[in-house]
Formats: sequence, C-alpha cells, structure tokens
Amino acid sequence: MTVGRTIFLAALLAGPVAASSGHADPVAPVALALAVVLIAAKAGGEFATRLGQPAVLGELLAGVALGNLTLVGFNGLDWIKHDVAVEMLAGLGVLVLLFEVGLESTVGQMLQVGLSALLVAVTGVVAPFALGWLVGAWLLPAESAYVHAFLGAILCATSVGITARVLQDLGRSKSPEARVILGAAVMDDVLGLIVLAVMGGVIAAADRGGAVSYREIGGIIAKSVVFLVGALFLGVRLSPRLFSLAFRLRGRGVLLAAGLSFCFLLSWLAARMGLAPIVGAFAAGLILEDLHYRDFVERGEHGLEELIHPIAGFLVPVFFVLMGMRTELGAFTNPGVLGLAGALTIAAIIGKQACGLAVVGRGIDRLTVGLGMIPRGEVGLIFASVGASLTLAGRAVVSPEIYSAVVVMVIATTLATPPALRWRIGRKG
Repeated sequence: MTVGRTIFLAALLAGPVAASSGHADPVAPVALALAVVLIAAKAGGEFATRLGQPAVLGELLAGVALGNLTLVGFNGLDWIKHDVAVEMLAGLGVLVLLFEVGLESTVGQMLQVGLSALLVAVTGVVAPFALGWLVGAWLLPAESAYVHAFLGAILCATSVGITARVLQDLGRSKSPEARVILGAAVMDDVLGLIVLAVMGGVIAAADRGGAVSYREIGGIIAKSVVFLVGALFLGVRLSPRLFSLAFRLRGRGVLLAAGLSFCFLLSWLAARMGLAPIVGAFAAGLILEDLHYRDFVERGEHGLEELIHPIAGFLVPVFFVLMGMRTELGAFTNPGVLGLAGALTIAAIIGKQACGLAVVGRGIDRLTVGLGMIPRGEVGLIFASVGASLTLAGRAVVSPEIYSAVVVMVIATTLATPPALRWRIGRKG
C-alpha cells in the first residue's frame, strides 16, 4: 500500500512539474521520473523474486503496468515514455549491462570452449534467425524483408543469466550440461551482436539509398569482425598498462572510473565504425580480467565487478521499466499481434531446442542444453529497442505492434525456462 500511494502521489505531481514554466529547474522532472521508475522497478523485482522468477521480469512487468494506466483513464505518467533525459539514462543502463555481462566472461574462456559449445552457439543463432525470418514473412507479408530479417535477429539472443541461476540453485552449475550452456552463451552473445551489427548496418544503408549489395553486406560483416577481433587483441595487451597507470593514482574511485572510461571509449569507437555501441561495451567487459586490476584488490579495494553492481542497480532497471512502459497492451486487441506473439514464442523455443542436436560430447543431456538456451530476457529487449530506433522509409523497423509481440515472447521464454529445467534435471537425476 505504501508503494502504491507513493507512485500515485508522484503521478499527481508529474503533470504540474513537466508542464511548468521555462525557468523551472530541468532536473526536477527527471528526478521525479527516476523516483517513480525506481520504486516501480524494485517493487516489481521483489514481487517476481518471491514467485521464484528473475527480478528483471518483475521490472519489465512493472513498466508495462505504468505505461498502460491510460487503459483505466489515467495518463499522468505518459510523459516519462518520451522524456529525453530518461531515455539517455536507459541507454547508459544498456551499456553498463552489456559491460557487466562481458565482465562475467573472459577471452580465455571463449578460446577454451569445446566443440559442443561452439556448435551449440552457432546452431543457436542460425536456427532461430531462420525461423524468425519465416514467421515475419508469413505473418507480416506487407513488411519488407529487412523487418523479417530483424525479427530473426531478435530471436538469436540468449539470456543465460536466468539459466545459470537455476542451475546454481539445483546444484548443477558444475555439470557437463552447464559447462556447454555457459560456454555456448558467451559465443552466442558474440555471434548475436555481430548479427545485430550487420542488420543495423544493412538497414541504415538501405534507408539512405535503397537496395544493398552483397558487397556492402560483406563490408559490414568484415567491419564487425575486425572491430571485435581488433578490440579484443589490442585491449588484452593495452588494458594491463592502462590499469597499471591508473594504480599510481591514490584518489578514491580510480578503478571504477578507469573501467567505465574503458567501456564508454570502446562504445564510442563502435559507434564511430557504424556499429551499435553495445558491441563495444560487451567487448570492453570481455577484455578486462581480474588480473588486470589485481593491484587494486591487493591494496584493499573492491574488484571491478563489485564496483559496477551499484551503478547497474541504478541504471539497468531504468532501461527495463522504460521498455515495459513502451509496450502497448491496446495493441493486443488486434488478433494479428497476438498471433505474431504466439508464433515468435514457438519459433524462439524450437530454434533453441535445435541447439541440443549440435551437442557432440557423450553423456551430455541434449534436452537440458536446449532448454537452457531458451530464455531471451534482457538481451532480447536490447535487440528490440535497437530495432525500434532504426528507421526504413520513415517507419520504425520494429513498430509498436511488433515490439509488443516481442515483449510477450521475452516474458514467455523467461517464465518457461526455470520450471522446464527443474523438471528435466529432476527426471534425469
């Protein structure tokens, strides 16, 4: 009741603050928006956690609830959806999220993944991409092939954090299936980001001048690979020197500042090369290892992952709540949107089940691997938000109707994975 009253009071104040005269402090409406968003995010996250679901799902659903209050005749929070400052903070939240995901893996781990993990990752990108394209061509015949292909790109994503948590809770995080899933997830993220970079470049080129040649597509792929390989190769060699220089500074927060600066610099470089900034943020996280900032830890400071958590705890929920607020429940009065959501969900599940067929090791349960690769979670939303920002002939590639269908797919795959994994591992045990 206290949370509800707080949000309601904030909503009553939103209109006057947002519509106030020009001499008002521009920070005030942003502060109000953040108060509403963070309260909703934490309340939704707590509710989801108590139901045994990941907190990110609760944050997303809290955003959906806030963004659709117009259905009950209240529109006092609609201005938050389009506030430039809130959108900027959400964009920074995405960069921090991908940086944090990258920090959980290393280049060495990528190089050490076995043949099964590599084949699972490749299959987990190719099969969903093809199925997503077919669903788009079947249910959205009036849309261009670029829209169909981008739907396939969205289905490539995998949010392995949810699977990792379930495996940990069941005491199976060291099992052969877990090693294959987690190893494949790292490769899946890299391949998925390359697909996203290629699709973004192709659509941007098509928006500027019409048809795109195979030569241009090859150039975009080469640019993506060169950036990732070059960033990883040079970063692994240069980042130890960067942190060695930073270690000489005795001020507070030096390690955090150096890490975030490295993340934002690579994000900017990726954007300069025509790629999504999240590609650079993820690469920065992959490059940085505990060894690079060991001196800081030995000096008694926290590691970079621990320092990033509070920043992520502030910015990342802003992204998820904002994405939820932009989901239009009214779109589901259109049977076509419901049909698209159902078809995308089925394609998402079948596409990742194909991963299990790629396992070549003995004694590894293929169905467990396939189930573990199903959830799209935050990664699927990131891909969808990128598509919503791309335009083709003056129209968003991911329209509000398509976006709403994608959100349903994300929620469904996220909800289905934990019980499915528990069931399979229980039977296998």
